[in-house]
Amino acid sequence: MAVALSFTGALVALLATGYTLNIYSKIGMVMLVGLVTKNSILIVEFANQLRARGLTLSDAVFRASRTRFRPILMTALATMAGILPIALGLGAGGESRAPLGVAVVGGMLFSTLLTFLVVPATYLSVEKLRARFSREPRLDSEAAESAM
Repeated sequence: MAVALSFTGALVALLATGYTLNIYSKIGMVMLVGLVTKNSILIVEFANQLRARGLTLSDAVFRASRTRFRPILMTALATMAGILPIALGLGAGGESRAPLGVAVVGGMLFSTLLTFLVVPATYLSVEKLRARFSREPRLDSEAAESAM
């Protein structure tokens, strides 16, 4: 889900700045896949660890999102600050590489803002569907939660 959000942000940023979808912007979008996927993995993996410790699904997702908010935000801001000179087109040949920077900054900004809403909501939905169609017996806390 977060990868789709990053591509949307990158394309909107390219459109807003008047840059085209070229080889440089496509390289930036490939970079986004790794960066944004890492953010989602941090939330989902920590939520899985919390569930293994006995927290309910919704409590684990909320706590994982809240706990991982600062590291994800710091990584996203550092990435955007580091790529900003490329996005501004500074230096020799900077104008040709600017779409790469614009795509990365736009994609990181858009996906970071929405990652904390979409990834936990998607995780909750998928886990509830998986529990509904699973043949494994559920714990009492999960059964009580699914009744809500």
